[in-house]
Amino acid sequence: MKSSELETMRKSFNTVKRRSSSIKDSPSTKRLTERVREIKKYSIEHNEELFGQLKESFKRNDIELKLAETSGDALRIIDDLLDEYDATTIAKAKSNTLGEIKLKEHLNDKDIDVVETDLGDRILQLKRTDNKPVHPTGPASHLNISKITDIVNDSLDVNVNPEAREIMEVVRADVLNRLKSANVGISGANAIASEEGSLVMVHNEGNISIISLKDLHIIVAGIDKIVPSLEDAMSLVKLETIFATGNFVTSYMNVISGPSKTADIEKKLLKNMYGAERVVVILLDNGRSEATAECLYCIGCGNCVVHCPVYNAVGNEFGFNNYLGGRGVAMSKFIEDDETCYNSGLYMCTLCGLCTLNCPVAIPTNEIIENMRKLSTDVGFYPKAHGVIKDNVSKNDSPY
Repeated sequence: MKSSELETMRKSFNTVKRRSSSIKDSPSTKRLTERVREIKKYSIEHNEELFGQLKESFKRNDIELKLAETSGDALRIIDDLLDEYDATTIAKAKSNTLGEIKLKEHLNDKDIDVVETDLGDRILQLKRTDNKPVHPTGPASHLNISKITDIVNDSLDVNVNPEAREIMEVVRADVLNRLKSANVGISGANAIASEEGSLVMVHNEGNISIISLKDLHIIVAGIDKIVPSLEDAMSLVKLETIFATGNFVTSYMNVISGPSKTADIEKKLLKNMYGAERVVVILLDNGRSEATAECLYCIGCGNCVVHCPVYNAVGNEFGFNNYLGGRGVAMSKFIEDDETCYNSGLYMCTLCGLCTLNCPVAIPTNEIIENMRKLSTDVGFYPKAHGVIKDNVSKNDSPY
């Protein structure tokens, strides 16, 4: 990342710190934190049991369930669904899981126009190159308003001034215009309630509501998103909001429990009143079943990278794909392989533990990274300078 981008990112992160500092220390948040830690621990330990219940709940709610062992499986399922709808334009919401499977790159290769509906993600999409996000909920936090103005003007062939509302209105108008022909929306999910068969999504912009009104709503989520109940899901997304944005609650919480329907005419059930006629959920494993359990506790708030000294120094070079910082490095081993884990910044981490101290669910990322370094060394991935030192110690009883 450029030094100017790092400076802007750090300013944005400081704003989040100020907003959240008083809320995080409140008694209600501390109680919520303890509750969510218990929910995530229980959910990961009982994932198979909850998944069995979820299958029945989805069936009851008329939600179609597809299982994807790998990212390739998920993409093939999506391809088949889009073929059914002759889709040429897709309305997309912010989703780290969709970034994980590289959905945009895949569909762009098939000449399908994927339109980001989140403003930050849309700005990065218009940027075209060097457009990796820097925060789960503030993907463009490293770009100042001058740079954003240039991106919008160059990409949309307009002449907006460096004024936030003007930029927002121009991008919004362009997105809505592009989505006129879209009949498919695709998103992730923040949490999935097993008992009710409901998917919870949080957002401030109202864009997920637009996506859920398309004829087909595809939802891609990791198996780690399953929790026992809707109350548990709400607790999780509320805590995520506090730590991600410094607010108690987002503007919108969408709870999707099936396709749009009405029974207002002689109690005859009719689908597709205003919203989707089909809701298809793709549950993704992609290495999660083999992952260190604590890695799956993550609620996606991004508070770890906000406080990480390495991330604040180098930015999104430290992490894997859309999974940023040390936790992203750890997940890359299971999603990809040992070499990817090494290349994602396995040895960048200082093991200081600030990520754990500032993680609402206390993921011991530094300990996980330390263990992974041992495993990585065993299979030959370690800094070459370390190898020289190791050999010298073996031969000379000295690092020199």
